[in-house]
Amino acid sequence: MDEIFVGRQPIFDRHSKLYGYELLFRDGSGNAAGEVDGDRATSQVIVNVFLEFGLDRIVGPHRAFINLTRRFFVERESLPLPAQRVVLEVLEDVQPDAEVIAGLRAYVDDGFMVALDDCVFQASVRPLMEFAHIVKLDIMNWSREELVEQVRSFQAYDVKLLAEKVENEEAFEYCKQLGFDYFQGYFLSRPTIVQGTQIPLNRLKLLELTTRLQNPEVDVAELEEIIGHDVRLSYKLLRHLNSAFFALPREVESLRAAVVYLGPQRIRRWASLLLLAKLDNQSSELMAQGIQRAKMCELLAMLAGRAHADIYFTVGLFSLLDAMMRAPLAEVLDALPLTSEVRDALLHRQGPYGEALTSVIAYEQGDFQQARFARLTPAQMTDAYLQAVGWADQSADVLTSPH
Repeated sequence: MDEIFVGRQPIFDRHSKLYGYELLFRDGSGNAAGEVDGDRATSQVIVNVFLEFGLDRIVGPHRAFINLTRRFFVERESLPLPAQRVVLEVLEDVQPDAEVIAGLRAYVDDGFMVALDDCVFQASVRPLMEFAHIVKLDIMNWSREELVEQVRSFQAYDVKLLAEKVENEEAFEYCKQLGFDYFQGYFLSRPTIVQGTQIPLNRLKLLELTTRLQNPEVDVAELEEIIGHDVRLSYKLLRHLNSAFFALPREVESLRAAVVYLGPQRIRRWASLLLLAKLDNQSSELMAQGIQRAKMCELLAMLAGRAHADIYFTVGLFSLLDAMMRAPLAEVLDALPLTSEVRDALLHRQGPYGEALTSVIAYEQGDFQQARFARLTPAQMTDAYLQAVGWADQSADVLTSPH
């Protein structure tokens, strides 16, 4: 798995209490967002925070400040974020034309807070003030007299002021006297980097997913099939859905339930972000085997008249996660909240789901004495295996693609 990074710098209130974190693009070489394409930097930060690390791990109960380029205001469908947890920062080079204003208005209507980054009070900023909740001022840009004038101009509006680049105690106290509400800078805390490992995605499958989702007649069954062909996408979507943000009364542990809950629009949004971030895939052979296993588990459940055949599918699909992610299965599953029954099936082959998985693995290995499930006949077991092989082979061209 590739190493991934997110920079974060704390933001404090007037009482030195943590208010939130500005999240920053970083890569293994230490590059910052200014050294890479801005759209990609924003996309990578969003993907890493929400699909790799998880928002709670990065910011806890506090707000996440995320820098946005023009694209994310004009093409709103590519930003599926929790409004009550995120502050959208309008970068200083974003021109407030009609398209940007329309995007801002829509975000504010959705409940997002908006911050104007590195702001300077001038005529071009006035159209943005209607939507701004926070104005960030780089206090290193002005003399004290100029800073007083900037503060006075912005205080005429209903906004909070955030002082950036507060480098020492004197600057901190002075900014408090001027009426700043929030503070960010080396005096309070330097940016830190959170490091982790990235679970790669099959970009070609994501492209197919995005394309097929454009069909307005796509149904839940087809969505489940599309997503089920990419184990890593399935894993990430379920992990995201089971995060603290959704606060669901119980874990969602099947693809069908995830698709029904998220809906095609949100899945399209995440797929677009993942594509833009240019994540790569690994080991299509393992993926093909996982798909085959999943389908056979599902078919055995259906033939035996068992309920929750979709969960049987998920258990089969995730049974090779340790090999795919190159990490112990228990460690991988820790990032994906599941019921004890599903975890026991994957880790210990226990319960009805574990019984099906054990039978499927035994059949793969040619141990037909152990390949027994419920009261299914050998002929039914063989038929389920052949159907699963055929179903998995339908995506062979994509699964074996080097791209």
